[in-house]
Amino acid sequence: MVPPVSLLEVRRLACVRGEATLFEDLNFELRAGEALQVEGANGTGKTSLLRILSGLTLPDEGAVYWRGKNIAARRPEFHAQLAYLGHSLGLKAELTVAENLQLAIGLQGLAGSASRFFEVLEKVRLDHRADLPVRALSAGQRQRVALARMLLLKAVLWILDEPFTALDAAGVSLVKTLAEEHLEHGGVVILTSHQAVTLGAGLRKLELS
Repeated sequence: MVPPVSLLEVRRLACVRGEATLFEDLNFELRAGEALQVEGANGTGKTSLLRILSGLTLPDEGAVYWRGKNIAARRPEFHAQLAYLGHSLGLKAELTVAENLQLAIGLQGLAGSASRFFEVLEKVRLDHRADLPVRALSAGQRQRVALARMLLLKAVLWILDEPFTALDAAGVSLVKTLAEEHLEHGGVVILTSHQAVTLGAGLRKLELS
């Protein structure tokens, strides 16, 4: 049997902030259906690593490869297959939930029907909030809007920085379920979390110190 091909590969990655080296000589690879949880105390570089992996920040050394190609040379192709959920959700407070989703897929050059929007919002349990402006939502509900946007984009690679923030127990369970389904369909998930995460046999751990 031919082994599965790596989708994401990190080679000799290093990140320096001021006079501090957060990490160096970092190497790993992820295949379809695999997940990675990045662990470590505050200040060890978890968010910096995720931003480098998403192409938002350049590494001080090393490179990130997606499907065998350096992401620095193919940013548009790479970002078309990426969904990044950071501390700033990137939502427009004055727009409604549905308008935020329409804007997101429009920026990606995708099309979306009303039925597809309803299907995704129902999945994150916000179908009754579609016409409300985002500013009227709670922090947890805004997090769910960001999750709905991620589902609409149909990205292969999910990079999630503290995705359980502001979510109640039901919301945490929802994120885990969505991630597990994504992995089952051949996706890749990278996340940070201060709480224990279980995403099946495909979950690996990376400790930054």
